[in-house]
Amino acid sequence: MFNPKSHTMKTNMKTLLLIPFFALLLFSSCQDEVTEITQPEESEALTAESELTSLMFSASIMDGSADNIIDNASCTSIKLPVTVEVNGLQIIIDSEEDFKVIEAIFNEFEDDEDRLDIIFPITIILSDHEEIVIENRDALEALIKDCKGDNEEDDDIECIDFHYPISFSVFNTDFQIIDVITIENDRQLHRFLKRVKKAEVIASLNFPITLEYADGTTVDVNNNEELARTIKEARNACDEDDDNDYGDDDFTKERLDKYLKKCPWVVYEFERNASNLTDKYKEYALNFKENDTVVMRARGGDVLTGTWKTRVTDRGALLKLEFETLEDFTLEWIVYDIDEGKIKLYERDGNRIIMKRNCDVVINIITKERVKNYLKECLWRVDSLRIKGLSKRNDYIGTPLKFYDDNIVKLRVDGELVQGTYDIGLREDKITLKIDLDGRPDLKLIWVINFLEPGLIKLTNTDSKMVLRRHCPDEDINYISDVLSNGEWVVASYVDQGENETENYNNYVIGFNENGKLFAEGDGNNYIGSWLAYRHEGLYLGLNFRTLNEPFSELKHRWKIKDITPNRIELKDYNSSGEIERILVLEKN
Repeated sequence: MFNPKSHTMKTNMKTLLLIPFFALLLFSSCQDEVTEITQPEESEALTAESELTSLMFSASIMDGSADNIIDNASCTSIKLPVTVEVNGLQIIIDSEEDFKVIEAIFNEFEDDEDRLDIIFPITIILSDHEEIVIENRDALEALIKDCKGDNEEDDDIECIDFHYPISFSVFNTDFQIIDVITIENDRQLHRFLKRVKKAEVIASLNFPITLEYADGTTVDVNNNEELARTIKEARNACDEDDDNDYGDDDFTKERLDKYLKKCPWVVYEFERNASNLTDKYKEYALNFKENDTVVMRARGGDVLTGTWKTRVTDRGALLKLEFETLEDFTLEWIVYDIDEGKIKLYERDGNRIIMKRNCDVVINIITKERVKNYLKECLWRVDSLRIKGLSKRNDYIGTPLKFYDDNIVKLRVDGELVQGTYDIGLREDKITLKIDLDGRPDLKLIWVINFLEPGLIKLTNTDSKMVLRRHCPDEDINYISDVLSNGEWVVASYVDQGENETENYNNYVIGFNENGKLFAEGDGNNYIGSWLAYRHEGLYLGLNFRTLNEPFSELKHRWKIKDITPNRIELKDYNSSGEIERILVLEKN
């Protein structure tokens, strides 16, 4: 979890002249965040013999089990890409996703003899992250002969991982800090701990740090004792999958049934007969019930009932779905991958479904009461709005809606509340939402609710579409809001596609009022607008200066918050390819 308070940091180090020996030992790297460095007690230093050093060392060992379907060895990993021949078919494996292709070929026929041949030379990654080139099968077999067998206990700890970067303070023999190094991955950590185990380095870990369990949950630890206890408790907390049955599909029918019935499942990808039907079936939800009944809710709110059965064969686990009026889903699917909260189904000839578990989904017909209860939960952001094909999304940056019991709706604009009414109705068996706000013709429509889930509502009106997302401020959002509304700010840096345009904002101050009003003053100008800090797959700050005049018209955007302290906030704008287009830095005036 993002903790803004951890961004309020200072560095308090005594800079000393590095002796040449230590200079050879230290890594160098760039980091976005600054970690608080304090002078620790000598007892907190990692030593060659300490239990914590050994535990961290084991957790940093390279886990080679992911590609066991290729090399049958959990202590080595083949560096991708690699070319293999599977049952006579030559394919290039350039990502772990392609391991599933190998298993799918293996599973295609029940009575054939499966064979995989590696095209040499290949590069092997060893358990200590070192890489060597292997020229033939004999050399590979010789290398892995000392690996543990299927599910035999080994030294690596796979059920918990470090969240990087982490940092260490390095000391001289007088226990004075001479440098701080940053570790970015397991390979760097393994190399550094090797030096600790050889007593070549005196170092201590800088806290707090975050670790992630195999199920995706995280835990923060604040000292050596907590860290050692957390790693020890996690050592055997998951199935390390150190076998040669790829995908961890060595489960029983009972396990699979229980897994499917735990919560509803939402479709994220769908292919049928090599045709991509994701747009058609995305967000369909399935609820696997007792007595072989499966209930499906379509995007329009329609509810369909079918049947489901599972069985485990030599091909793996199979899930048979049957719907009288939904032919695309009706098939016996191979369960070819299960992750925590995700399941992937496959059948040859280009059929695939990827579903994610969502325990908040309620699969029943959308009712007026249900809609009203959802609307009254927190605020709602206009995340997307298209009116007759034209995007109006940016007009509603920083302007959330609030729905009240007495059919009153309010839109927060420039710190003021614009009041109107709303009504939930019924049209041709569809639940509708009628919004009436003066001066807001884009919203003043009768919307049909097509999709309803906690936190998300999708609506349409003839040739118009709108998406509302729930906005419930949490601890992080409240912290950001408190920081922004405490004082005035200046543009310390604004870089647009490599061009530094900071000087355009000289002599201006920017303010964030607690009521959502945004203003900028300078050079005889006074601009106002709206702002909102919110969360959606990360933390964002919406800025909406209501002017067509540069330079402040350029800042109208939903910015991703990269870093924040009480005196500085760094915002970034990413394009569809994930590349940074613009960077905006505000500093306290």
